[in-house]
Amino acid sequence: MRKSIGFLFFAILLAHSGIAEDGYRLWLRYDLITDAQQLALYRQSLQHYIIEGQSPTLEVVEHELKKALQGLLGTSITESTDLASKGLLILGTPSSSTIVKGLKLEDKLKTIGKEGFVITSQGGRTVIAANEDIGVLYGLFHFLRLLQSHTAIDGLSITNKPKLNIRILNHWDNLDRTVERGYAGFSIWDWHKLPDYLDARYLDYARANASIGINGTVLTNVNANALILRPDYLDKVAALADLFRPYGIRVYLTARFSAPINLGGLKTADPLDPAVKDWWKTKIDEIYEKIPDFGGFLVKANSEGQPGPQNYNRSHADGANMLADALKPHDGIVMWRAFVYDDKEPVDRAMQANNEFEPLDGTFRDNVLIQVKNGPIDFQPREPFHPLFGAMPKTPLMMEFQITQEYLGQATHLVYLGPMFEEVLKADTYAKGKGATVAKVIEGKLDNHQYSGMAGVANIGNDRNWTGHIFGQANWYVYGRLAWDTELSSAAIAEEWIRMTFSNDPDVIKPIKEMMLSSRETLVKYMTPLGLHHIMGAGHHYGPGPWVSRMSRADWTSVYYHKADSLGIGFDRTASGSNALGQYSPEVASFYSDLSTCPEAYLLWFHHLKWTYKMASGETLWEKLCHSYYEGAKEAKAFRQTWQKLEKAIDADRFRQVDMLLKIQEKEAKWWRDACVLYFQSFSKMPIPSGLEKPTESLEYFTNLSYPYAPGIRPRW
Repeated sequence: MRKSIGFLFFAILLAHSGIAEDGYRLWLRYDLITDAQQLALYRQSLQHYIIEGQSPTLEVVEHELKKALQGLLGTSITESTDLASKGLLILGTPSSSTIVKGLKLEDKLKTIGKEGFVITSQGGRTVIAANEDIGVLYGLFHFLRLLQSHTAIDGLSITNKPKLNIRILNHWDNLDRTVERGYAGFSIWDWHKLPDYLDARYLDYARANASIGINGTVLTNVNANALILRPDYLDKVAALADLFRPYGIRVYLTARFSAPINLGGLKTADPLDPAVKDWWKTKIDEIYEKIPDFGGFLVKANSEGQPGPQNYNRSHADGANMLADALKPHDGIVMWRAFVYDDKEPVDRAMQANNEFEPLDGTFRDNVLIQVKNGPIDFQPREPFHPLFGAMPKTPLMMEFQITQEYLGQATHLVYLGPMFEEVLKADTYAKGKGATVAKVIEGKLDNHQYSGMAGVANIGNDRNWTGHIFGQANWYVYGRLAWDTELSSAAIAEEWIRMTFSNDPDVIKPIKEMMLSSRETLVKYMTPLGLHHIMGAGHHYGPGPWVSRMSRADWTSVYYHKADSLGIGFDRTASGSNALGQYSPEVASFYSDLSTCPEAYLLWFHHLKWTYKMASGETLWEKLCHSYYEGAKEAKAFRQTWQKLEKAIDADRFRQVDMLLKIQEKEAKWWRDACVLYFQSFSKMPIPSGLEKPTESLEYFTNLSYPYAPGIRPRW
C-alpha cells in the first residue's frame, strides 16, 4: 500500500458510500459486470497496478482505481512493484514514475499538453500516462468509461487531449442557498456550515466533474452578491478550493461591479478611478493569499439591473480590463458576459450584444474572455447561433450553454440537450470562409488565442439525484464531454451515458437512445415550432404564455417576439425588418433571408409570414403550425409508453422517478399544444385542421391560470 498523504478530503471520501439506487451515483455506478465473458477478460487484464510518486491527485487516482475495479470486477486489484506481473496496469508521469519515463512515450506525450493522456495496452500490460498528474486522472476516468461500456481493452492506442482549456460550470447559486433557474432543490453549497463542515457530497461533485473533464466551477450567481468577497466567505471558498484541487478543478467567483462601494466604503466603482483600482488589487491579492490557484471572475455588468462600467460612462472593456490587470500577476482571468440589452428598448433585442461588443474588438486585455450565449436571445429551445461568434476575431470568445432547463420544461421534462449543443457547435459562421464553425471560433483556432473555453449553467442542486430528473444528469454529462471535445457526437455521448447509467443491454440502449435523441425536437414542436421563441409564462418561465403583453419593458413580453396579427406571424429580421441578419456574414445572411433556403426550423425567427403561406409540404403555415404542436404532444406521450416497456430492465426506484415525470411531461405538452393553438387561432381565424382533436378548454381558461408555486416564485399572501 502506498503511503497515505493523509489529506482530509481523502478521509471524507473513504467515509462516504452512496449505494442507494436513487440516482445519486450518477454515471459512476461501478456495479459488477454481468457479462461473464467480458468480466473474465477484464479480470485477467487487471490484476495488479503500479503508481509511483506521491501527490493528492495520485492519491485520488489510486482510490478511484481500486473503488471502480472492486465494483466492476468484484475483485481487488493489488499494488505491485514487479514489471513482470500478469495483468499489470501502470499509471503515472515521466516526472513521477521511472517506469513511465522508460517507456519511450515522448513523441505522444509532447502532443497532449498538461491535461491530455496516453493509454496503451499490449502483452498483458496497460499504461495510462500523462505529463501532469491531472492527466493521469483524466486518463483513468477514460479507461474506466471503456470498462463500464464493455469495450475491449486489448491493443489500445489512445492519445487524447482537451480542445478547450477552460471547461467550467456556472452555478447560479445564491448565498441564501436558493438557486436562480435551478430545479433540483437548494444549492449544494452550505455556506452556514463551511468552512468547518465539509460534506462528502462536495467530493462526489468533484469526482463527477473530473470524470468528464470539467476543470473549473463558478460557485455563485451571475447576479452577484458582494458578500462573497468578504474575508469570512473567502475562507469558506478556500475550503472548497482545497477539496477540489486534487481533481483539477479551479474555483472562480462572480464579482459584483459595485463591490468597492458595497464592501469598501468608496463613493464610486468607476473602473478608471485610482482608488477603485487599488481596492480591487488589494482584494484580489487577499483572495490569492487564501486560494493560490483561484481562477478569476465571471462578471455580469450593465445587464438586467446589474451595476457596471456604463454607470460611469465607461465601456465594457474599461471594466473588464481593470479587473484583468489586477488578476494578471496571479494567472487569473476575467469572463465578461455578453448578455446585455439596451435599457432604451431597441428595435430588436437580438442585436444588442453585437451592437455593444463588436466595436470593442481588440480593446480587451489578453486574459479577458467574452462569454457569449449560444443564441442571441436567451437559451430558447431553438435559436440560431449568436452573431458575435465570428464577429470579434481579436478577442477570445467562450461559449455559454444552459444545462439547467429554464426554457425547456425545467426539471419535469425529459429533454436531452446534446443535439442542441452539437447543432450550435457545428454551425458555420463563415467568419474566414466556409468551415469556420462556432466550435473552431471558441477553440481559438481561427485567430490563435491563448485562452479558449466553454461555460455551462449548472442544473445541480441538493436533490439526491443531483439534477431533479434522472435524465437531467445526461445534460451535465454531455456538456462536459463536448467541452472536452467539441467534435464528439451527441448520439455517441448519449450511448456512453446510457451504458454507464442504466445498462449495456442493446434492448435497453436502443429505445432510450432513440427517445433521448428525439426529445429536444419533440419539445420544440410542442413549445416553439417553426422558429417561434420567447413565448413562455412571465417571470417563472413555466408553461405557455404567448399572450404575455404587459411587462415593464416590451422585449420581456411574448408578443414582441411572435408579432402575431390578423395577417400572419413571425419576426422579420431580414433587411426589410430589423436587419439582425446583417450582423452575420453575407453567406449566412443570404441563406436565412431567402425563403427558398431558410430552414423551416428558423422560419418565424427570421420572417413574418402570412397564415396562408405555402410550406414545402403543401400545407399552409397555419396548418403546419397546428400539426407541429400536435405531433410534439403525441411524441411526448409516446416517451412514457416507451419507458413503461422497460420496467423490468430498470431498477424500481429510478423507473418510478422517471415514469412520474414523463406523465407530467405528457400532460404539460398537451397544455402547451392547446394553449398556443387556441391563442394563435384568435389571430388566424382559421379552423384547426381536420383529424386533430379539439382542445377541451377555452383560451380564457389557459390565460387565467396562475402558478404561485412554480420554481423561483415566492408566494404572496
